Amino acid sequence: MKKLLFLTLPVIIFAQSFMISNITLPKTYIQNLDPYECDDACMRDYLDKGMIFSFLAHADKKLTDKELDDARVMNIAILNIGAFNAGGKLKIALLIPYKKIGKYASSTINATFAYLMTKSNPFTLKSYRVESENKEDLSSALRKIQDDGFAYVIAPLTKEGAQNIIDLDPNLNIYFPTINKNDINTTSAYYVFGGIDYNAQSKMLLKEAVSPLIIFLDKSQTGKKLALYQEKEFLHPTKSVEEQVEDEGIFGSFFTSSAATDETADNETTDSADENATEKKVIKYFISRRTTNLEHYLKGNEDILNGSFFLNTPIIKSGMIMSQLTLYDTNATNILSTQINYDPLLLSMTQYIDREKMIVANSIIKNNRVLIETNSLLGNDIVYDWINYTTTIGVDYFYNEITGDGRDYDINVTDNQMIYGIELLRPGRTKFLPFVSSSEE
Repeated sequence: MKKLLFLTLPVIIFAQSFMISNITLPKTYIQNLDPYECDDACMRDYLDKGMIFSFLAHADKKLTDKELDDARVMNIAILNIGAFNAGGKLKIALLIPYKKIGKYASSTINATFAYLMTKSNPFTLKSYRVESENKEDLSSALRKIQDDGFAYVIAPLTKEGAQNIIDLDPNLNIYFPTINKNDINTTSAYYVFGGIDYNAQSKMLLKEAVSPLIIFLDKSQTGKKLALYQEKEFLHPTKSVEEQVEDEGIFGSFFTSSAATDETADNETTDSADENATEKKVIKYFISRRTTNLEHYLKGNEDILNGSFFLNTPIIKSGMIMSQLTLYDTNATNILSTQINYDPLLLSMTQYIDREKMIVANSIIKNNRVLIETNSLLGNDIVYDWINYTTTIGVDYFYNEITGDGRDYDINVTDNQMIYGIELLRPGRTKFLPFVSSSEE
């Protein structure tokens, strides 16, 4: 007779967060008392018969069969299965400026927790909330993290907060999921950056642009910097990034320390007729949060007819702009946008006629079904939400550093920056589809 022994012991998880309870969760341990070997066919038979614990008793390590291994990882996460012979102690801290990053205070915690739940290693996950990103608050939190014995930190900060930590120079390994390294001044090997490269996305999109290029942006620092880059790249595509942005930096981070203002909308027009940008024109429209009617800019405006429209605006504002591009018969050649508008909400809040000429750049390319489903159990999204996605990438990177186990995401790290691929998509009727350039058809 086959016997399986089940032991329930406390899990090693502690937190100071409104998302993760301070009450320790029970962890289930399975001891295999079966004297017989169980091959892939045997384990598949256990699964087919719903004998999950018998399956898990034999699936005590990574399996070569992808389908069986996915079942192993998913059930380990759901049932909170522990391992008797775990590797090195896994301790990760989260530094959360909850007033600055809003909803991401909880979702980045969930993304980290969801990843660690898919592993059998015992772990300690603890969040440290700070009131602000000033050096005094950050220094106090970093000292507490070190005193508590943590060496690895996930820190979803704004550019201001990240730069303050770099200036403080703590002896900690810190991953910034919200910041691109080119937006920060540091050469330290202690810091790893996960922010998406919006400039690289813009450069790829601009290959599909025609003149005039009409750029919509809000009053945020990110919007202004992206518009500056896009203008210069469109007019002078042969110049290097360094020449174009000089000391401005590449604008890869989503969070900025300056909030958008509600100034009156304005616009700028730039022409270029040099040998590299013959008769090219760029028009920029600054759209405040209160602006809902673009008739003044679009109706009967022959300067923008048949142009390419670049949207550096949040999803709701972008939807409003796209509907009015159709309303006022601008005959857009195409509508371009970076990761900002890679959102399923775009498919439900806009009419197909408004978005059928849209091209969106996306860097959330590597997918892991088990992690997607585990995050979903916690109400978290790593398919469209890039900050949750880059947080997951960072936890995966640290897990490899701490335990030596293989990474789930084979994303290259160059000069301490995660290098993501870029794909161009078009929002179809019900989902995002690959974009095929007319030159490739």
